[in-house]
Amino acid sequence: MTSKNVAPFGSWKSPITSEIIVSGMIGLGGIALDGNDLYWLEGRPSEGGRNVLVKKTSEGKSSDITPQPFNVRTRVHEYGGGSFLIAGGTIYFSNFADQRLYKQKPGGEPEPLTPEGKMRYADAILDSDRNRLICVIEDHSNVEIEPENAIVSISLESGEITILVSGSDFYSSPRLSPDGKQLAWIDWNHPDMPWDRTKLWVAEIDAEGKLAQGTCVAGNGEESICAPLWSPNGVLYFVSDRNNWWNLYRLNPETGAIECLHEMEAEFGYPHWVFGVQPYRFQSEETILCTYDRGGSEQLATLNTKTKELTPISTSFTSISSLKVWENVLYFIGSSPTATAQLVRFDLETGEQNVIARSSNLEIDPEYLSAPEEIEFPTEGGKTAYAWFYPPKNKDYEAPAGELPPLLVRSHGGPTAAASATLNLRYQYWTSRGFAVVDVNYGGSTGYGREYRQRLNGQWGIVDVDDCANAAKYLADAGKVDREKLAIAGGSAGGYTTLAALTFRNVFKAGASYYGVSDLEALAKDTHKFESRYLDGLVGKYPEEREIYIARSPIHACDRLSCPVIFFQGLEDKIVPPNQAEMMVEMLEQKGIPVSYVPFEGEQHGFRRAENIKRALDEEFHFYSSVFGYTPHW
Repeated sequence: MTSKNVAPFGSWKSPITSEIIVSGMIGLGGIALDGNDLYWLEGRPSEGGRNVLVKKTSEGKSSDITPQPFNVRTRVHEYGGGSFLIAGGTIYFSNFADQRLYKQKPGGEPEPLTPEGKMRYADAILDSDRNRLICVIEDHSNVEIEPENAIVSISLESGEITILVSGSDFYSSPRLSPDGKQLAWIDWNHPDMPWDRTKLWVAEIDAEGKLAQGTCVAGNGEESICAPLWSPNGVLYFVSDRNNWWNLYRLNPETGAIECLHEMEAEFGYPHWVFGVQPYRFQSEETILCTYDRGGSEQLATLNTKTKELTPISTSFTSISSLKVWENVLYFIGSSPTATAQLVRFDLETGEQNVIARSSNLEIDPEYLSAPEEIEFPTEGGKTAYAWFYPPKNKDYEAPAGELPPLLVRSHGGPTAAASATLNLRYQYWTSRGFAVVDVNYGGSTGYGREYRQRLNGQWGIVDVDDCANAAKYLADAGKVDREKLAIAGGSAGGYTTLAALTFRNVFKAGASYYGVSDLEALAKDTHKFESRYLDGLVGKYPEEREIYIARSPIHACDRLSCPVIFFQGLEDKIVPPNQAEMMVEMLEQKGIPVSYVPFEGEQHGFRRAENIKRALDEEFHFYSSVFGYTPHW
């Protein structure tokens, strides 16, 4: 047996390098079926983050469909999603550079369908009877007011745009009934976010293609509705959290009554950050294929619409999304603690799994991979919070006797989102070097029901910060990490939690903010429409409760921050503008606190280019090595 090298935690040499992580790495998503042809979307850091449609024919041949320089990505709500539609071999997609819709016939080049202008489009469906698309539009023409959202039709002959329904602040999920006679959709208004309160509407379509007066069929109370879908026979199904959990419901076509299909303490839905997410599909009128989430681990299942019996389907995956079904074959994007995202063909009769595409072809010895451990820990008010803990692991190294590892606490973005138990090579980068990592599902996270999600209402910067700090203290008290070497890092909303924890709690010794918020008031006054009233629920009404914004903003309490911080920022970020980081950096420099600022030209909210992803990871590692006094064994 080969003896291990003895070296301090945090200094170990690892085969999981930043170069390996970004080389050949792609994002997978947006599965579509068109007859026997399979399509999916690949986000390619090696091509500057360009999103490319890939097609695999029934003969098994795969090829890129999207030519340079086109980039299949919409900016509706800034987060996008639902950026393309395929029907009869013809592709309709949003192009990132100009946000116009394009039409690409088989074997042809993309041609613009919509006119030049400041319109954005998402979530398109085909209305074949009327030779048109129906989609969400976001109109940025008038810079003096907020962008205006609506559901419109777009003629496939002329590109003419006709408004079908407008007047609400936001729309999503236009869904045409199988007979083409009804349209369902979801809307909501400021200050609600779609996970707070939404409404589900249905309207008849008249002979001229216009909508009759819509009827709100669900969502008149404290209820978040998502993912409407018509069954093959024209029954409207949807997901609602009216019982505290996002469960599946349907509208009885005869009585109009709402029926729960299977009441369960699990999430069959999702927070609507992006368009085009559908967590269930019909295999037949009687069989639904669905996923449900319990605390960051997802399960595939069938649900019988007659008996309401839920039957789990065994797979090797803990994250399953982008479901598409064709007869007895299911396609999805799956990942697990030992596998990065994969496009999977799953035979529903035999259970056979075949991988069609991988987000990474990197093969890593499992002896370098840390398996996540689900932990529950006590937090403020006698409550319990949750996290995934990754202990250090590297088959070549061990630490000196009695030494404990440094801990990197990860605070996820959103904040209405969740950490999941899937293979994240960026986490393994740390654990294989001798760091422990804990990915915290603080109060406000999804996956634990509406009540848990609402813990953050009015408490952002308090509950999330307490939970992250208490996760670190819990692990230190258990003797699993070094109490004197605790760091915290997060992106976007997680960056705010990071900065607030470093400023208002005396727990952490260093931190990293990725495009994080330092000034809540500046964010309230300078962000995009979708999130422009998000803070009403998370913090308080602005400007009426301005004093809360000031009190919880790290930038106004720099005198309380006394540990090193590194900032990473995209210079074209419209969600958290660069001045958020730059103001904080300037004040810390004036105090003489070690601080580093790493800006990236051409990047927005989240980094898409391989060279920037690589640089950020290595810069953060070197920053902690300097703070904690490690000499890496490269």
